[in-house]
Parts: sequence; structure tokens; C-alpha cells
Amino acid sequence: MKSLIENLHFDENGLIPAIIQDEKSGKVLMMAYMNAEALEKTITTGKTWFYSRKRKTLWNKGETSGHYQLVKDIFIDCDQDTLLITVEQKGAACHTGFNSCFHRQVSEKGISSTQSELPPYALASFPQELFDVIQERAKNPSAQSYTSKLLQSGKEKILRKVSEEATEVLLASLENDEQKKEHLQWEIADLLYHLLVLIQHEKLNWYDIMNELKKRRK
Repeated sequence: MKSLIENLHFDENGLIPAIIQDEKSGKVLMMAYMNAEALEKTITTGKTWFYSRKRKTLWNKGETSGHYQLVKDIFIDCDQDTLLITVEQKGAACHTGFNSCFHRQVSEKGISSTQSELPPYALASFPQELFDVIQERAKNPSAQSYTSKLLQSGKEKILRKVSEEATEVLLASLENDEQKKEHLQWEIADLLYHLLVLIQHEKLNWYDIMNELKKRRK
């Protein structure tokens, strides 16, 4: 481990920036600094340790709040001067109570108010964002929400919609015209949405499905 750490490029203060990323959502949770000792403790304990430039001391994330970060993987960039650490976040990553420290958006209009859903999911993770909305509709039904109505209609209606959309996907894939791609995309999106509703109805989790797929990868 000593030789590993010695090969990293710490700055003139003996520090290296560490970007902390949620292993499931892919969202960036925070950025802090580590010195060699903090990195060694992070590797050996399996929890993140950082160096406080203000207090001039090491600190263990979650030691006070209980919101620990369980380390999954540690990556180094091409210049060996920045770390990327994926974690399982227990509780909130930000001391303000937000899941991520990056909960305000900058635009030409200025800085937005704090928003719990920021930063947004990456496009590849959008099904999880959509599933979050479906979960919210289940907890707080709305008379104007199709999702709420579908969830309240019961399993038979949900299964019928999944079957209908699966058939639409099959029929769209058999088309042979210029609009096939657009139509097929539309129908696959419909099917994925209704599958997510079924997942919620069955009290499953999108991450559970993704984890099952991951286990099957050879």
C-alpha cells in the first residue's frame, strides 16, 4: 500500500482531491481532500476519511452524523492526481441534509434554490428517476396522475397494460417503413414505463432488477 500511495501526485500541501460518487445512482455526492494517511485509512477501514484544510485534522465521514460512506471502489485519473471513489451512502452525504452537496444549479439567471433532486440522474440512469416519480405517486396519489390511477386500479389492470404494450413492441418491430424506428422507440418506452409501474406494485426496486442483471453478466 505504501508504494501505491507514493505513486500518487499529492499537491504542495500533501493533499489529493477525492470525488465521491454514489455507486447505484451514479450521482456525485461530494468532493473533499485526502492526505496519504486519510487515503490509507479509507482503504483499510472501508469507510471514507478526509483531511480538513480548515481544522488541519483527519475526519471520518459519518463519525458524528452516522451517515457513513461504505467504499466500493477507488479509481485514479490518468495524471494520478485525483481520486474517484464510489460508495454506498448511509443517510445524507451533505451536512445540510441533502443527499448530494451539489443541490443548486448555476445558469445565466444565477444560482437556483436548493433542490433535493439535484444533481439530476444521467440519461442512462433515467429509469431510476422515473421510478422515483412512480414511488412518489404511490405514496402521495394525485387525481390528475395517470400513474396514481394505474396503481390504484390493481394488479390485473397493470398486467393487462404490460401485455398490451409488449404486443405493441412486437408489432412495431415487424414494421418495414421509414417511421419504424420512431414508432418502435415510442412503444418500447411505453413498455418500460408500465414495467416500472409493475415493479412498484410488486414492492420491488429498480436497483434490485439491475443487480440481478449484473449478476448474470459473464
